Amino acid sequence: MQKDISQNVLVRQILEKYIKWDRFADKIGMIPIPRGILETLGEEMTGEDIDGVIQVMAPLIKESVMFMKGKYDLKRCIETFEDYMRASGMNSDHRIEGALHHFIIQHELGMKWSLFAEQLLKEIFHEFLPSKNMKCQTSEKTVIATIELGSDFSEHDY
Repeated sequence: MQKDISQNVLVRQILEKYIKWDRFADKIGMIPIPRGILETLGEEMTGEDIDGVIQVMAPLIKESVMFMKGKYDLKRCIETFEDYMRASGMNSDHRIEGALHHFIIQHELGMKWSLFAEQLLKEIFHEFLPSKNMKCQTSEKTVIATIELGSDFSEHDY
């Protein structure tokens, strides 16, 4: 009643979240962290800190994607990222405009986390598409990463 949806829709949402994320979360070492802690940690991060965290995260992301999706490639990385965003309650969207793909993240954690998200996305895309240039628009609460992937690219058709 609080969500103003039917029981069937709610059960489908719960099962879908479990299948896409929750059944893997413990196995890959995910733990819930209150938003306030992340905000506080972000305020103190330097550029070097962001670089260091991304260097530590890159192999963990690869291992997690391989475990969850059975293979490691760009499409599975994007899909896993989308699953994570949904499970964490952050707003995200993938919009296609011709050959351009816009990945929008709304986190509301401050500018340092925006810079972190921007750099992490650049790192992931550069690994798979080193010749492509990603452009980003970044604010205190939102990151929009834009890259040309083609109009027929879909992360769900692997």
